Amino acid sequence: MTFREGVRIDPGRERGGRGGGRRGGGIAVGGGGGLIVVLLALVFGFNPGDILGGGDTGGGEPVQDDAFAECTNAEAANTNIDCRIIATAESLDAMWVELLPDSGGPAYVQPGLDIFVGSVSTGCGGATSATGPFYCPADQTAYFDSDFFELLETQFGANSGPLAQEYVVAHEFGHHIENQLGLLNRAQQDPQGPESGAVRIELMADCLAGIWAKNATTVPDPETGTPFLEPLTGQDINDALSAAAAVGDDRIQSSQGGEVNPEGFTHGTSEQRQRWFMIGFDEGSVDACNTFDTDSL
Repeated sequence: MTFREGVRIDPGRERGGRGGGRRGGGIAVGGGGGLIVVLLALVFGFNPGDILGGGDTGGGEPVQDDAFAECTNAEAANTNIDCRIIATAESLDAMWVELLPDSGGPAYVQPGLDIFVGSVSTGCGGATSATGPFYCPADQTAYFDSDFFELLETQFGANSGPLAQEYVVAHEFGHHIENQLGLLNRAQQDPQGPESGAVRIELMADCLAGIWAKNATTVPDPETGTPFLEPLTGQDINDALSAAAAVGDDRIQSSQGGEVNPEGFTHGTSEQRQRWFMIGFDEGSVDACNTFDTDSL
């Protein structure tokens, strides 16, 4: 179990239906080229249309209003990946609505949450399942094709534990926090290199995800007062760290058969991503996650 018995989930937290297909389809990812698209999509804040051709991709059968009707409790979140995404989003909302203003930031504005399959039309352009999870600042929405998490395990080598999946959701919400703080555009202004704005944005989002992991075991469900997550084990933390390492630039470049080229970095190395997640987890402070105010990434 990850989510505690007694937690209530609102399936209406997902606001899908923007051209995405009904849950159940497969990821349209082929060989190396498709994997590169997925990896690039993890640099949240980009325009997916820049990679995928832009425009409205249309997209299959619309999501039904009751597609997530079963996502109402901890059991559903612990057994159904779509419900787990929604439950994680709700726990992030409960944490950031308190922590962001307490950290000197603005009042927290909930990002949109869209779970899709096949293709989806977004404020940043059209995207497909091959894009993987991403955050679009234009419509302040995090987009997920949850079949990506199987790919994260089978092709990227991450562990299969739930905190590996929840880390990805928390990371994308981290980009929304960066957007609220006025930082996210630095990734586009300085998009490549070992100390680039893009790398600093990614590592900061990893750190913000670590803050969530630290607090989700104590932050209560506003409806029931029950903390969202069970106490984390060492294996839980290892699962999250495995996901962070799986999308490190050095591992990505090596997996594509080339040499590691720091000048092409956009995410940070596997070691950096793991370390900044743990900084957030250990310190629990937004100030500690300020990757723009350090010479030691």
